[in-house]
Amino acid sequence: MTSDLTSGQLERQLSQKLLALYKEKLGHQPSKITCQLFDQKVAIVIENSITPAENLLVETGEDRIAEQMRSNLSDAIKPFIKETIESVLSVSVEDLLSDATMETGRTGILAVLSKMPATKSTETTPKAAKSAKAAKAAKK
Repeated sequence: MTSDLTSGQLERQLSQKLLALYKEKLGHQPSKITCQLFDQKVAIVIENSITPAENLLVETGEDRIAEQMRSNLSDAIKPFIKETIESVLSVSVEDLLSDATMETGRTGILAVLSKMPATKSTETTPKAAKSAKAAKAAKK
């Protein structure tokens, strides 16, 4: 089944839904979320993902507590991120890997999908065409 959306449109839609999720669940809206689909994966970079409470802990020298808080928040929001990805892309998430850097305020997430999401003109996107070409070459 092919989606009526291009991979770029799906990436933007996922970014918007994740921004709303962060605001709803954490009371903090990151400045930017970038999503990039490739093969059976989606890479997500969240800018300014660290909450004001975490920043306050870092500013007052409580780095260890801030890191623990970040880890707990990451664990708590992970099921909601997985659910959002599955809802937008209409595929299952097999694995969700994430890490945050307090110094830069960025969070990186890699979702491994059960299959490549169906998109409009999948073969005409550069990423998909390159992946398809590499897969054919690997079979030889």
